[in-house]
Amino acid sequence: MDNAQSFDFIIIGAGSAGCVTANRLTEDPNISVCLLEAGGHHNHWSVNIPLAGLINVKSKRNWKFETEPQSGLNGRRGFQPRGKVLGGSSSINAMIYIRGHREDYDNWAAQGNKGWSYDEVLPYFKKSQHHETGANNYHAQGGPLNVMALPSPGGINEMFFKACAEHQIHRNNDFNGEIQEGVGYYDVTQKNGIRCSAAKAFLDPIKQRKNLTILTAAQCEKIIIKNKRAIAVKVSHKGRPLSLKANKEIILSAGTFGSAQILLLSGIGGAEKLRPHGIETVHELPGVGENLQDHIDYSLSYKSSSLDNLGFSFKGTFKLLKEALIYRKTKTGMLTSNYAESGGFIYIDPKEPSPDIQLHLVRGIVYDHGREIHYGHGYSCHVCVLRPKSRGTVNLNSANPFDGPRIDPNFFGEKDDFEKLYKAVKFTQSIFRSPQFKSTRIKALFESDRDDENALRRDISARADTIYHPVGTCKMGQDEQAVVNERLKVHGLSGLRVIDASVMPNLISGNTNAPSLMIAEKGADMIKADHGLRL
Repeated sequence: MDNAQSFDFIIIGAGSAGCVTANRLTEDPNISVCLLEAGGHHNHWSVNIPLAGLINVKSKRNWKFETEPQSGLNGRRGFQPRGKVLGGSSSINAMIYIRGHREDYDNWAAQGNKGWSYDEVLPYFKKSQHHETGANNYHAQGGPLNVMALPSPGGINEMFFKACAEHQIHRNNDFNGEIQEGVGYYDVTQKNGIRCSAAKAFLDPIKQRKNLTILTAAQCEKIIIKNKRAIAVKVSHKGRPLSLKANKEIILSAGTFGSAQILLLSGIGGAEKLRPHGIETVHELPGVGENLQDHIDYSLSYKSSSLDNLGFSFKGTFKLLKEALIYRKTKTGMLTSNYAESGGFIYIDPKEPSPDIQLHLVRGIVYDHGREIHYGHGYSCHVCVLRPKSRGTVNLNSANPFDGPRIDPNFFGEKDDFEKLYKAVKFTQSIFRSPQFKSTRIKALFESDRDDENALRRDISARADTIYHPVGTCKMGQDEQAVVNERLKVHGLSGLRVIDASVMPNLISGNTNAPSLMIAEKGADMIKADHGLRL
């Protein structure tokens, strides 16, 4: 360890939060930062071209985690894709920019997390953002992350909006503004028709900074704790052992699954989780890996006669080649699609404090996370429960850091989640039975459009799964399950913080990438303040 390379700050994980934190800390030229990423670089056509993102469902840029068998899903193992690449999941996701509802963050603050109310986090959302539409009370310009309207949305979206209007659901042109409820187009993290990942936004402009070292193919094996202080990181870098010392802090930004796993591998967690794997308890912290929350989702899918809807067919191949030429020349057209082009937020239970269901209208048939291909064209609508009551866990499969974590979301562990999703699917069925879709609809797939209640319930159990928003395994708070305090410092240890979606005490009501960036913006300012760095 005496010969280990030394940095002021070591950031484990170059996903959305890690990229932001590295950017902001290295604004002070007097400190050194090492950013570790287990995957590779993000400069690949399948990352840059929005429509090509589906390729990374099966590529090396995806961890491709699976859950434990879920009793609520007929014993199936769920699929949990996570980015294994600079930019993390922002390099492979659907690029939707959603913050959640004001109520979400006020609830965080009400749990004792001082400084995390909506009004207090809004400036950090705005700090990251360059909102092409313009600045106002909710949006800003000049930030690294480009947020824009989709360049070339498909015609299916307007059909959807008209069908929703028939059901008294109004249009909403800004889900991140004053009102969340309604349907409309999603803003996306793109720039000039190219994905604007966290790596593209926050790392590419600063990669020449002399005080930043980026190591790819760098798998963290454990954090070294001495006298209750995090002092170093053991890493496998391109297959070779490497030790890195931290003069000031180690920042864990490996995501909801990775951060909990690394803490456990380091002997930080509940003894009952560590003992079976022969890991010595260095610091008892029972909340590590607890409080896992995720959005459970079910999709309605329909065959379509329109080649404007994405799919695979002989005629569609020629159209795609034509669209590729358009994209090459103008960076517009079908290849700029993020699949989930529009959607919205609705109430199934009017007693809820904010919309309790989110819809994602997909300009194609995406079945089984895109791992199975359907011949022909179509469209889908994902229906997800925004504030599920079920809680799961992340644990270890072994003491080997190269083994994936043991993920148990406990989907439908609380029966209310199933019942809410069932009611939401029934309501969404009625939207898609609108005459608005008559010109393009051929037939519904699966059991998703039947009036048979038992058949629909069986199909939900057979096909429901995550919509990729896991949070909460390193919970922020002061209770027995809390892992970090409101300044994101690990309870009972010094020199160690967690900055990523795992610190969320409760799942926000929407997509989680923008909130992860916000957490990192705020966390970086906390670090600067604590160490007297340049703000």
